[in-house]
Amino acid sequence: MKFHYIPRENLEKLPKDPGVYALAGPEEILYIGKAQNIKERVKNHFSQSSYRDHLFRDKVKRVGYIPTQSDIDALLLESSLIKKLQPKYNVMWRDDKGYFYVGITKEPLPRVFISHQIRNKSPNTKYQILNTRYIGPFVDGRALRQVLRMLRRAFPFYTQTKHSAKPCQWCHLGLCPGPNPDKQEYKKNIAYVAAVFAGKRKSVARNIEKAMNLAAQAQNFEKAAQLRDQLFALERIVSHTPIVLPLLQHNYHDAQKTLQSIFKTKKPIVRIEAYDISNIQGQEATGSMVTFLGGKPAKAWYRKFKIRISGKPNDFAMMQELVSRRLKHREWPYPDLMVIDGGKPQLSATLEALHKSAIRNPQFAIVALAKRHNELFLPSETKPIPLKTLPRNIQNLILHIRDEAHRFAISYHRKLRKIDLLGRA
Repeated sequence: MKFHYIPRENLEKLPKDPGVYALAGPEEILYIGKAQNIKERVKNHFSQSSYRDHLFRDKVKRVGYIPTQSDIDALLLESSLIKKLQPKYNVMWRDDKGYFYVGITKEPLPRVFISHQIRNKSPNTKYQILNTRYIGPFVDGRALRQVLRMLRRAFPFYTQTKHSAKPCQWCHLGLCPGPNPDKQEYKKNIAYVAAVFAGKRKSVARNIEKAMNLAAQAQNFEKAAQLRDQLFALERIVSHTPIVLPLLQHNYHDAQKTLQSIFKTKKPIVRIEAYDISNIQGQEATGSMVTFLGGKPAKAWYRKFKIRISGKPNDFAMMQELVSRRLKHREWPYPDLMVIDGGKPQLSATLEALHKSAIRNPQFAIVALAKRHNELFLPSETKPIPLKTLPRNIQNLILHIRDEAHRFAISYHRKLRKIDLLGRA
């Protein structure tokens, strides 16, 4: 990946996307950094009075940038480029504990931790590291910790040398593998953590999806559900919604205008409902409806449905049933926007449900969001709209709403599976 350069005088032309930037002289790169908003971060280098900025600010003649899909992509790309290009001022500050590394120990049950320094021998520390793989350097310690916290939800790992014989507080939160984990499974999770930091997130997702399908075919539904949760957690890491969503909620008025433009409606989009189906090979299928008001979850209006269709799995028929049952509840305020999980078939199923309902001239917009390529399908458009072409705040809002509907559907599906398993016992 190469930087696209502009003269220092043209900072207004920088994108507002997340990504990596380079401050450079006529020939050499002086400093590399990452940002959630490239334009604002670069402008800060020239407006704030940081002593570090003063050291190279006058030498900067051009600014390069590489936009990325998400914050974690920017974090990993920044680390890779600093290591490869060795910019003068990044290297100068590397040894003053300004950088961070992810350490993964080479033990029977490896530990994962963050360190300021690479320590090959540390007999006087709590880690006592003699053989450790280090990944880095990373500049943004806060972002790195957030990524590790999210990764730990998907792939629980140890951070301490010893674990008690009983479950710890992290075990109860689902962040620790416990006192007696399956060693092979645990090592696979650690390998996934390392692969994500190596930029191989898509490969990890494909492996998990393949294992999930095999587990479902073998009717190991508990394992399939666990793998599906891992896949969902991995998607959350990419969208990084916990970090950027609060910024959106403070500026929902602007986001609302953009939504009206996208969905071609004059009515303000304040109430948004999203629908999702959760099932493993048609078993204990559930549907969810989550509601957002002004960009924020309104949990009092969340609803869950046990899908009544029996027989072979049919995602389209299930979605049609879910939407049909929702539309019958006239006592619930209708939304300004309905977000359907799925692609064109699910959108068609929803429109069919609307056609069969008693509602005439509906006053709400409808859109389907396909997971595979993150594309929006609108009834009035022949081609899908790639989500990545929309403003970042709109992307984050739609992904957050989709993920919340998915999470809510899975939680109810798990509950029904547990009841079914207990009933068989």
